Amino acid sequence: MTSLLKTERTGRVQTIWFDNPPFNFLTTALMTELHELLMSLDDDPEIGAVVITSAMENVFVSHFDVAEILASAQAAPVTLTPRTASAALRASQVADQLPGGATALARMGAGGVADLRRFHAVCALMRQSSLVVVAAINGRALGGGCEFSLSADIRLMADGEHGIGQPEVLLGLIPGGGGTQMLTRVVGAGRALELCLEGAPITPHQALEMGLVNRLLPKQDLLAEAQAVAARLARRSPTAVKAIKRAVHEGGSLPLEHGLHIERSGFLASASTTSSQRAMASYAAAVVAAGTEPDAMDSFVTDLLPQLIEGTVTEFSD
Repeated sequence: MTSLLKTERTGRVQTIWFDNPPFNFLTTALMTELHELLMSLDDDPEIGAVVITSAMENVFVSHFDVAEILASAQAAPVTLTPRTASAALRASQVADQLPGGATALARMGAGGVADLRRFHAVCALMRQSSLVVVAAINGRALGGGCEFSLSADIRLMADGEHGIGQPEVLLGLIPGGGGTQMLTRVVGAGRALELCLEGAPITPHQALEMGLVNRLLPKQDLLAEAQAVAARLARRSPTAVKAIKRAVHEGGSLPLEHGLHIERSGFLASASTTSSQRAMASYAAAVVAAGTEPDAMDSFVTDLLPQLIEGTVTEFSD
């Protein structure tokens, strides 16, 4: 079967290009292939970061393939209510544990439920992984494309005439790949409601203004900058990366005390690693060596901090 992804490894960074012309739709086949790839990368100690972009000019992801969604909806034996839809999701989870369960669901017309959960599984893996995930949004990113990018840790977008947003309501749908939940967490409830109810895409500058993307770049600079960011962050401790992501994504959605508990747990776990203790010992020794003159610490921080940021002083192997 033809691959829907292109890949390239440089140092500790794996770059992945979506390659599904002519529209670069997300499909179940593409998401299945991506899930398998991300699982293998998460288990690879030689990889610390992933850049995800598109092989197509001016298109990151048009959206999830609407024809595939329609086929799944038409295959369902009945019109679903929120209650029956919830029951179908629970049945799909049970079917995952049974031999041939997914095939049986597909025969019953419930295959679309499993496909939807596969999309969520890919996005969850991105959020929970010890890898830093950088989305290099090189063009149009609508529906599933916007939702997918929201699960990346860093979102860089090319400036231009293309748009980003959630148009599902224009077809009588709601975002199904996490858009309502991730948008609320990234840009707030008011902005999320407006984007999902209007359905109209916003410009890259509007996306930057509301915090939907981290930075805008000229199109010709986007990939190189995304790979440079990924190369720098790939040098971070994987234990710390995973703990930070859990504290932000999971803890940030809980009451404060629960979130602080997750943060404390992550702090203690990362501090217990040999790599972190080695880095702290080196830093503490450098502080002592800097001396006690009034301007010693300022000079020390000025000299050392850039090296720490670039990851050229410490090496983490945890």
